[in-house]
Amino acid sequence: MKTYNHLSEFKRLNNAVATIGTFDGVHFGHQKIIKRLCELAKATGGESVILTFFPHPRLIIDPENQDLKMINTIEEKAEILAALGVDHLIITPFTRDFSNLSPAEYIKNILVDTIGIKQLIVGYDHRFGKDRSGGMLDLVAFSKPYGYEIEEIKEQDINDVAVSSTKIRKSLLEGQVGLAAEYLGYNFSLYGPVIKGDKIGRTIGFPTANIFIEQPYKIIPSDGIYAVTVEMENETYKGMAYIGQRPTINGMTRNIEVNIFDFNKEIYGQYIKMNFMEFLRHDVKFTGLEALKIQLQKDKEDTLAYFAQQG
Repeated sequence: MKTYNHLSEFKRLNNAVATIGTFDGVHFGHQKIIKRLCELAKATGGESVILTFFPHPRLIIDPENQDLKMINTIEEKAEILAALGVDHLIITPFTRDFSNLSPAEYIKNILVDTIGIKQLIVGYDHRFGKDRSGGMLDLVAFSKPYGYEIEEIKEQDINDVAVSSTKIRKSLLEGQVGLAAEYLGYNFSLYGPVIKGDKIGRTIGFPTANIFIEQPYKIIPSDGIYAVTVEMENETYKGMAYIGQRPTINGMTRNIEVNIFDFNKEIYGQYIKMNFMEFLRHDVKFTGLEALKIQLQKDKEDTLAYFAQQG
């Protein structure tokens, strides 16, 4: 898959089969649309194109509301789309100027002149252009003059996509990472560099790698303990992760850390990927470090029991 960080980097195609959307999560509903996109491109001898935006349009149109959290970082989204067989991914910055394009300008300047669409797959409720004033009627009206065809995604499929995205975010915020994985079709993950912590974990026999999430828009699951796998340097390890403010030691900041089983290396500065497999328990305050140590041993046993059940 070829990736472009601006429309200006893209060289117009002769037979582009395109769809447009944020595709956050690239979950089962999205995958259905993308599968159809790739099938249509193959059947017509064209090339599949996804046009997406970064940052999310809502963050630009409503800058006061920064509550929106994304299931994927833009890098994670690109990796998943590539695995699904998409030919071209255009990640264009969503700006005020872009949002002020009229529907006619959007269709001619972006879809026709820049991408070169011959087939467009869009939802029945797709809106675009200034004040989201453009819609299916505009796309149909310009299809004959500009020589492209439209395939409309059924209302039920679009509703399924919206409902799934909402359910995934809700599941993660409630710690239900197993349920989120069912909707996504893969395990939710966090990715970031290992940073230095206060090293309290190693004093009680459970050293942890503290992970810094560089993207402030990335959704973080609920506080608690999780069974996870950790990927680094082409190796995968089992472990248990902690998200929370460490109430037992009166912590003031929310930490994300992982105890990696059967591992004893210094990895400060190294990027690791943590896949959330199962929620184990909520975060609680213990009477002291000894009580915490006893509970962590039980958590490790529960984590190993989970992996044993998975085979």
